[in-house]
Amino acid sequence: MDAVFHPGGYFVTLNDGVAIGPHPTTRHVAIVGATGYIGGRLARRLVESGYRVRCLARFPEKIQSRDWAADPLLEVRQADLTDSESLAGHLEDCEAAFYLIHSMSSAGARYAEQDRILASQFATAARRAGVGRIIYLGGLGETGPDLSEHLSSRREVETALASTGVPVTVLRAAMIIGSGSASFEILRYLVERLPVMITPKWVSTPCQPIAVRNVIGYLAGVLSKPETVGQVFDIGGPEVLCYRDIMRIMAEERGLKSRWVIPVPVLTPRLSSYWIHLVTPLSHDIAKPLAEGLKNPVVCREDRIARLIPQQLLTVREAIRAALCKMAEHHVETNWSMAGPIPGDPDWAGGAVFRDTRRVTVSAPDWAVFRSVCRIGGAHGWYSADWLWVIRGWMDLLVGGPGLRRGRRDPEEVGYGEALDFWRVVDVQQNRRLALRAEMKLPGEALLEFQIEPGPAGECTLQQQALFRPRGLFGLLYWYAVAPLHHIVFGGMLRGIRQEAQRIVEGRTANES
Repeated sequence: MDAVFHPGGYFVTLNDGVAIGPHPTTRHVAIVGATGYIGGRLARRLVESGYRVRCLARFPEKIQSRDWAADPLLEVRQADLTDSESLAGHLEDCEAAFYLIHSMSSAGARYAEQDRILASQFATAARRAGVGRIIYLGGLGETGPDLSEHLSSRREVETALASTGVPVTVLRAAMIIGSGSASFEILRYLVERLPVMITPKWVSTPCQPIAVRNVIGYLAGVLSKPETVGQVFDIGGPEVLCYRDIMRIMAEERGLKSRWVIPVPVLTPRLSSYWIHLVTPLSHDIAKPLAEGLKNPVVCREDRIARLIPQQLLTVREAIRAALCKMAEHHVETNWSMAGPIPGDPDWAGGAVFRDTRRVTVSAPDWAVFRSVCRIGGAHGWYSADWLWVIRGWMDLLVGGPGLRRGRRDPEEVGYGEALDFWRVVDVQQNRRLALRAEMKLPGEALLEFQIEPGPAGECTLQQQALFRPRGLFGLLYWYAVAPLHHIVFGGMLRGIRQEAQRIVEGRTANES
């Protein structure tokens, strides 16, 4: 047997000239943004391909809850992107570093400035650490004064990443179609909810979408292609379509009747973003820059990458069909809502804090109770008074909150940092605790937590607690206004969880017999 060096940074053992598997070297590939939509999928792909992957994240818990996080080739480190000195230490021994950060969901109107600062800090750290190259996923779009702020920001990030002399490989993509992507969710919700759409003129803008599996294929593929170092590539699927045609294909794949799309010149990007916020799960802060970018044609101007890294490129219809299939199978690997800051559990000591605490004994083991708790939200609902949750969701949506539209990534499993309707998972301990922090618009801070205490003879105690710290007089009025409904909402939820846990046990017993 002989070992030869693979340009991607690992050795491949040859048995009579046939590769039988990668053997990682001591060098690493770093990913900044592995908790996001693309980064989470790329990390898994690289690990499965034999790369030693070092994920740098503000909240490592988001990664540690993934099913591939225990792989010995994966290393997770907590890192602060604003501290270039400590970041350089985390990037040492890295052949390449993927930069997959975007601040739209966390920095609001200042996202472009924040992105530029973070990219500059990262470039400085990469230079100090001796990183071989940076790989960045940017956005397609012609250059010039008419480029939207969103796409202009992507160009500025490219410049900032290259500012310290580290070679940068840039892949520029348009709409990415995949289960859980922001673009796909906008498209799906618009088509499913609106048989008639009054739209801006951007529905006629040409676009070259690409399937998420092809994006991951190109990102992973450039590692083994030294000729891609320091180059900029346009990546896209095999078709150029306008957004109206993409929506028509989505309707056909969903088995819906033809949608009436009526473009009018009076709808501005700002008005479009409010409309997207009302109809889709995306917040106004995210919808606005995306809507502004829809005016720009996003079409590949060259196809060098397709020759360097050949792969089967999915058509728009194939990409939509694959995404819908993943959703139907409940196998959405990552979701757009998983990115962004996680404040964690608030410090509830001191100040006025209202509590609604309820306990119940459940004739089921802790694992069954935990499973039933983890089913709350999304299509499953909240076990009781779902109509009240729907009303609260619409009220939240009208004042700029997320409402119930985000749903959940998986109907059964939850992970740290994931969204459950207008809640966010801030703590999850297997068979013991689930804590959700409210992200709806509130005059205060709210937490909903479930604690499971094992008991004798296969029983356990479930404690459900809602905590609320009011902000000002309106916060006090809010608590006293909704408190009378807690018996219906929280009391019914607790009873529903108990019944569901007992059904889970009965179903398992029946299957075993």
